[in-house]
Amino acid sequence: MDDSEPLNRFDRIVAMLHHLQSGRTVKAQELADRFQVSLRTVYRDIRSLEASGVPVTGEAGVGYSLLDGYRLPPVMFTQEEASSFVAAEKLMQKFSDKGLGAHFESAMYKVKSVLRGSTKERVAALEAQIWVDTSAQLFNQHTPHALDVLLDSMAEKKQVALQYQAFSSEEATERLIEPIGLFHENNFWYIMGYCHLRADYRQFRTDRMLQIKLTDRPFTREHGPLSDYRKPKAPTEKVKVVLRVEKSFARYIQNSRTYYGFTSEKPDGDYVVMTFLTEPHCEGFARWYVMFGDCAQILEPESLKEQVSGILARVQASLQLKTEPVYS
Repeated sequence: MDDSEPLNRFDRIVAMLHHLQSGRTVKAQELADRFQVSLRTVYRDIRSLEASGVPVTGEAGVGYSLLDGYRLPPVMFTQEEASSFVAAEKLMQKFSDKGLGAHFESAMYKVKSVLRGSTKERVAALEAQIWVDTSAQLFNQHTPHALDVLLDSMAEKKQVALQYQAFSSEEATERLIEPIGLFHENNFWYIMGYCHLRADYRQFRTDRMLQIKLTDRPFTREHGPLSDYRKPKAPTEKVKVVLRVEKSFARYIQNSRTYYGFTSEKPDGDYVVMTFLTEPHCEGFARWYVMFGDCAQILEPESLKEQVSGILARVQASLQLKTEPVYS
C-alpha cells in the first residue's frame, strides 16, 4: 500500500476484505497500522463488513479471519464478451489520446489476467486480426494527454487553461474554460465548456488545442448535463436537391451522403435518383457534388446548377492562368 495518502473509507473496507482473503488471521493492530487508522476505526469497518454479509470471525487476542471456504466469486466473461474487448482496445488505441489509451491498456491487462485458458487463447488470436485506421488527426501533437486533462477537470470541477486555434482565426487565443462534457462527432473529439473569454458556452475541438493545463481554480458556476447544451438547433427551411447518379458509382457516396441531408433514393434504370434536404445557400453541397459530377446529373434545383457552374468556371480560370517564365 502507498502510505503517502490514506484510503477513503470505501476503498479501505474493500482493501481490508482483500487482506482478510489472504487466508490468515489478521490482528486489529496490523490492520490499523497498514491503513493508518485507529483501532476504533478498524472495529467499525469490521462491523460494516459483517453487516454486509461477509462472514468475519474474530477472537480476542488472536485476530480476525474469514469463515473457511468464503471467497468473493471471480469475475467471469463469456468468449463473446472477451472478444468484444479486443475491438474496444483497438478503437481506444486509435480514437483516444496517448494518456487515456495508456490507462485503458493497463485496465485491459487486468481484464486479460482473469480470463480462462481457452478464452485467453481466443483473445490472443483475434488481436492480430483486427485493425482500425483513422485518417483524421484527433489531437495536436503537443497535447498528447488532452482527454486525460479534460476528464480530470470534469471530475474535480477545476478550470482548464487552453491555447486554442479557432478555425476562423489565424492566431491562437488563451482561453480559461470550465469543461462540462466530452463528445465525439464527425470524426473529431469536442469538449463543451463555459468559456470565460467569451462569457458563454462554447465547444472546442481537441486537435486545435495547442496547449492544455489543469488549473487549481474551481468552477465558478453549476453546470447542467451535456445534453442541455447540445439541443438540436431550431429547424430551418431546407432546400430539396435531386441527383441522378450512375448506379455503378452510387455506392461510393453512401457514407458521405448522410452528412449532406440524404433522405431517400429510387432506382432508375442504370441510375439511382437520390433526394436530399440541405441548408439553403450552402456551397458545401455544391463542392461535394463537384467531386463526382462526371457520374451524376443535377435534376433540381437550378440554383445548385448555377453554384456548381460558378465553381467550375473559377477552376477553369485558374487552370488557364499563365505564369511568368523562370530564368536561372
